[in-house]
Amino acid sequence: MITLIVVGFLAGVITSISPCVLPVLPVVLTAGSTRRTAPVPVGVGGGAATEDAGTADVATEPEESEPTRSWRPFGVVAGLVLSFSISTLFGSLVLSALHLPQDLLRDAGIVVLVLIGVGLIWARFGDLLERPFARIRGRQVNPNSNGLVVGLGLGLLFVPCAGPVLATIAVVGATHQVGFGAIVLTLAFGIGVGVPLLVLAVAGNTIVRRTGVLRRRARGIRIATGVVMIVMAAAIGLNLTDGLQRNVPGYTTALQNSVEQNSGAVGQLKQLTTGGGSNSGPGAKVGTPAPSAPQDSTTCTEGGPTLENCGQAPELTGITGWLNTSGGQPLSLAGLRGKVVLIDFWTYSCINCQRTLPHLEAWYQAYQKDGLVIIGVHTPEFAFEHVTSNIQAQAQALGVKYPIAIDNNYATWNAYSNQYWPAEFLIDKNGHIRHTDFGEGDYSNTEALIRQLLGAKGKTAPSVPDLTPTDLTTPESYLGYERLARYGGSLPVTQNRLATYTFPKTLPQNDLAYSGSWNVQSQRIVAGNDAKLRLNFTGEHVYLVLGGHGTVQKLINGKPAGSVTVNAYKLYTLRSTATPEQGLLELRFTPGVQAYAFTFG
Repeated sequence: MITLIVVGFLAGVITSISPCVLPVLPVVLTAGSTRRTAPVPVGVGGGAATEDAGTADVATEPEESEPTRSWRPFGVVAGLVLSFSISTLFGSLVLSALHLPQDLLRDAGIVVLVLIGVGLIWARFGDLLERPFARIRGRQVNPNSNGLVVGLGLGLLFVPCAGPVLATIAVVGATHQVGFGAIVLTLAFGIGVGVPLLVLAVAGNTIVRRTGVLRRRARGIRIATGVVMIVMAAAIGLNLTDGLQRNVPGYTTALQNSVEQNSGAVGQLKQLTTGGGSNSGPGAKVGTPAPSAPQDSTTCTEGGPTLENCGQAPELTGITGWLNTSGGQPLSLAGLRGKVVLIDFWTYSCINCQRTLPHLEAWYQAYQKDGLVIIGVHTPEFAFEHVTSNIQAQAQALGVKYPIAIDNNYATWNAYSNQYWPAEFLIDKNGHIRHTDFGEGDYSNTEALIRQLLGAKGKTAPSVPDLTPTDLTTPESYLGYERLARYGGSLPVTQNRLATYTFPKTLPQNDLAYSGSWNVQSQRIVAGNDAKLRLNFTGEHVYLVLGGHGTVQKLINGKPAGSVTVNAYKLYTLRSTATPEQGLLELRFTPGVQAYAFTFG
């Protein structure tokens, strides 16, 4: 535990002096050294009510003649640390429970900063905002109160450089497995971020007060601060600060790596997300193994040719939403007694899952009237796959008509001790698991067992081509550093910061390399200027999960091969041929396009 605290705190300190803090730094500095004074109410100190709060500066500013301690910088930084920590650990859980968009908190932070900025510029509106902070009617508003509110809004927009510590916090929060160790790590990281920011905010506040600038230019400072807040909120909301971060060298990268990537830190962080478990899968089928998932706990022979009795099927649990059911109503295994149920764990950007879907849909259409229910349990691999609208759009595009359970919290995934996309669990009319199958292929065997449980002898579903790869292909290749393998670049990977790469003179078979400017993050890579990617591949089909907006130019063995327009977070087909081929694929990205993983067929 001591290691977690020390590593978390130091990682936070390093983050607070890194280029990633630049978007929020102007607000921290200006908000920490600015405070409004409310109009003097009638009857208070013999003064008269003013028509505009701006003229109240004359009546109240003399109180600033003697420097006094201001707690406003402490409120701003405390609010930032508090809201960042809580939203990172529990934001996904709360939003899912309330069925709200996953990006709602970020939007709320932008709104808060804009409202307070407008309040600083327009005094009457500011009075309305500050009234809730008045202690007693007829008294002045506490000038330090809304510093905490500014910080709370700012923390929702704070996106620090995600080294291993922040990556661990994010994974724990996304999977909703928040334990004591994760809370301690998050608080240590937040405090580490807050200490240097607090020093800067207090220093700025002290300079302003002691030089008398606040007395002489109080209204002008407030207006300037309001403008800064609005401009920075707009810049963050429109992602305009990304260019600023890209163009500033990652001067803290080496220091961050030395703190967060030593053996002691890595071991402690891994225990928070994996429990120290290993990730070993069957490996005989074509599928996507989940990172650090538990072992299958059923007694079924994976892909067995006959029905077995493998125990009672766990109930569907922790589902955050349903698609393709009447009125979005939930289903339960208890309510489906007397039906044969096939549970398919999938995620929409997984090519192995996509090749399985036509077979499932054909079975659903053929055997639904005989009592077959198929439930697609969508358990996300990437962050964008948590968004219900993305799932709904891609399910429609992929032709999925059977019910879909949205398992954003991994609750049902864990209940089944699953570790693969796709994975099938065949359940009989009494609620017992009778067959399991991980990965693609072997569809005829699964269909035969479905017919056996239904008693639908002599009936078959329409024939669907089996596209499971049989030839040797390049293995699935992730691009983020968390699962980066077969990297053949000439320069080491810089994590979570924009860095410049060059292609090596030669690239071994199945290896990949970057060129130009890239931000290599845990799950993805984000293109900067002149961003290029090479892969020495083998296969008939080449797919790549992409996100953002832009274009990707393709070259095969140095020859132009068209382009891909990126306008959604999904799987894109880059290459499709009748027979397997070996070639050097080069992709050229417009800035901002995100790439996640290659798959092949």
